[in-house]
Amino acid sequence: MDLENQKRVKDFAEKFGPENLVVVLGAAEGEAAGLAAETVTAGDPTFAGPLTGVQLGLTVYHVCEPELKAEFDEAVYDDQVSMMEMVLDVDDIVNEMNNIRSEYCKYL
Repeated sequence: MDLENQKRVKDFAEKFGPENLVVVLGAAEGEAAGLAAETVTAGDPTFAGPLTGVQLGLTVYHVCEPELKAEFDEAVYDDQVSMMEMVLDVDDIVNEMNNIRSEYCKYL
């Protein structure tokens, strides 16, 4: 997650409260999604951005996870996401996201 997005997330958490935010990721692989999820839950693991040492514990999902996918209008999801979903290792992404949520999320 780039430094500007880290700052945005931190600012939103301060303004609205971390219990009122859900972060939706769209990374193309489990490892990248996991790194971004860890950043918004446990703090920036690269120690380079505004979330270094900041444990927000935010709720975080990947757009392809079944529980989030069910929240979208099917036609919109098909139009915007389904083509990418066909080439992603969704099981790997789901596994990575579940691991991060179970370890670091405070607001499920």
